[in-house]
Amino acid sequence: MRLDPVRIAPALTFVYRLWVRSIRYKCGRHLDTIRACLDQGRPVLLAIWHEELFALTGFGTTVLDGHLATVVSDSRDGELITQVLRRIGFATARGSSTRGGLKALNQLRQHMSQGRIGVITVDGPRGPRRQAKDGAVYLAQKAGALLFPVRSRPSSVHVFERSWDHFQLPLPFCGCEVFFGDPLEFAPGKMSSEELRLGSQRLGQTLHDALPDW
Repeated sequence: MRLDPVRIAPALTFVYRLWVRSIRYKCGRHLDTIRACLDQGRPVLLAIWHEELFALTGFGTTVLDGHLATVVSDSRDGELITQVLRRIGFATARGSSTRGGLKALNQLRQHMSQGRIGVITVDGPRGPRRQAKDGAVYLAQKAGALLFPVRSRPSSVHVFERSWDHFQLPLPFCGCEVFFGDPLEFAPGKMSSEELRLGSQRLGQTLHDALPDW
C-alpha cells in the first residue's frame, strides 16, 4: 500500500520543524554578504552536498527564514519532499539530472529572480558522492548569481553508511556549525563545456575546503 504524500506530509512537517528547532545552529562569515546581495537584488545560490541536506535545510528554515528555493526530483519520493518543503516555506522546481533537469534549473532561476535564495545539492540525487555536477555552475553563470559553498558539522549525528551519500541525520538538541566558503562568480557570456567542467571542479574543491579540519 502506497501512502499519499499529501496526507502524510503535515505530520512529517510537524516532526521536522520540532527536530530542527531543537538544533543549536552556529554560523560565522558570509551571512551579512548574502543578505547584502539580496538587498541589492543580486541573485544568490547555495551549493551543498546531498549528505548534509537535513541539517542545512533546517538551517535555511530557522536562520534564513525559509525564503529559499530548491530543485526536487520529479519522482514519487520527490512529491513527498516537495509537500514538506512547501509547508516550511521553500519554493520548489521539479526535475533531475536525468529528467527535466534544464526545465528545473530555469524554474529555480525564476525563483531566484524573485528574491529567493537558490539551493542545489550538487552531487544529487544519486551521486557519485561528493562529485559536483555542472548544474550549479551553469545556473550561477546564467543568473549572474554569487555561488556559495556551504557545509555543516553537527556535534552528534547518525550516518547511514549504506546509503550512496552516507546521509547524515543530526540528532535532536545537538549543536551544528555551518560554514560558508568564499563565493564563486562567473563572467557573463557564453560558457564553453570546458569552462563549465573546470568551474564544477573548482566548486567541488571549494566545498571540500569550506569545512575546516577538526
